[in-house]
Amino acid sequence: MSFIQSGTKEYKQAKIALFIAGLVPFITIYTTQPTMPLFAEEFNVSAPIASLTLSVTTGLLAITLLIAGSIAENIGIKRIMVASMFLTSIMGILSSLSPNFYTLLIFRTLLGIFVAGVPSIAMAYIGKTFNPMHTAMIMGFYISGSSIGGMSGRIVAGVLTDLFTWRIAFAVIGFTTLILSIIFLFSLPTIRTEAKTKLAWASIWGAYKTHLTDNKLNYLFILGFLLMGSFVSMYNYIGFLLISPPYNLSQTVIGFIFVVYLCGTFSSIYMGEKANKYGGIFILKFSILITISGVLLTTIPILLYKIVGIAIFTFGFFASHSIVSALITARAAQNKAQASSLYLLFYYLGSSIVGSFGGYFWEHFHWGGVIVFNLSLLATGLFLTTVREQRALSQSTRTM
Repeated sequence: MSFIQSGTKEYKQAKIALFIAGLVPFITIYTTQPTMPLFAEEFNVSAPIASLTLSVTTGLLAITLLIAGSIAENIGIKRIMVASMFLTSIMGILSSLSPNFYTLLIFRTLLGIFVAGVPSIAMAYIGKTFNPMHTAMIMGFYISGSSIGGMSGRIVAGVLTDLFTWRIAFAVIGFTTLILSIIFLFSLPTIRTEAKTKLAWASIWGAYKTHLTDNKLNYLFILGFLLMGSFVSMYNYIGFLLISPPYNLSQTVIGFIFVVYLCGTFSSIYMGEKANKYGGIFILKFSILITISGVLLTTIPILLYKIVGIAIFTFGFFASHSIVSALITARAAQNKAQASSLYLLFYYLGSSIVGSFGGYFWEHFHWGGVIVFNLSLLATGLFLTTVREQRALSQSTRTM
């Protein structure tokens, strides 16, 4: 197989393109999170309804992920990625023109479908294009783009909304990502030895069924659902809390609070190394406990403690997410791509379903309700992990 050679112009262009591939989808997905309180006020909808502007996107993303990778193998990986990038940017621009809340939801729903074309196949592109000795470093460019995209989408939307309006914020972000998509089109090398394959849906669905009935894997899928649901619930409704008395923070300040997202960028690497040393399950449970401690810290009615609590919560969440992802890959004996797709399905369904359901607790019980809801999700995940691993250990002991 002919790989792109390190040090060449093509190699450098590919690194830039993959960073953009991580940046564009996630900066577009998360533009609505800091602006949800404004949607609730402008369109006269409740907090749970306002949160649908993110939930419908991640929900459709979750479902589309299951088929996007397989379609790409038939049509061509670069074609799908390029189309996804352009359509994602266009949906972002059209969102800014929404005359009412229902139109906004339609554009955000279409965004969820179109955006799936990058996360589902970026890893496959890297594996097919680069020498295995360089894939970890190249993957780092893509992951860093994703992390910065998720963070900057929230921050830029908050700042521009304060300076102008949320519509101008969405339009500026949309046109910026459109320009980045053009750079992506001309920078990303085409896979040299790509062979288009015919879709074999029977074998694909068979692989999904096998993973769903595997006790070593299925509880990890549920754990992803619970963890991501907790994460999105926290970030969705903290804005509603901080924009109200006694805090009265501006959209700009609330947006910059998302800088704590960088804690997750650090923890996913740091705690991953600890998992290699002390064992994945032990560090996973420890990471969930860190996440729980962050939630508890936000109960203190002092702004500094809430920000520190969110930072600790974010640290624990990303550590847990990275370890679960590694466990999925390690425990799937075959059809690892399908196992990863199923994990992402549950992960983004957690964002969609649980993220919106958390709004019920905000509406009826304010921040205390969101705290109890998050603690219930995380405690369930910790309990599930402990019970499943004890069963696995017991079965292993019996067979010895």
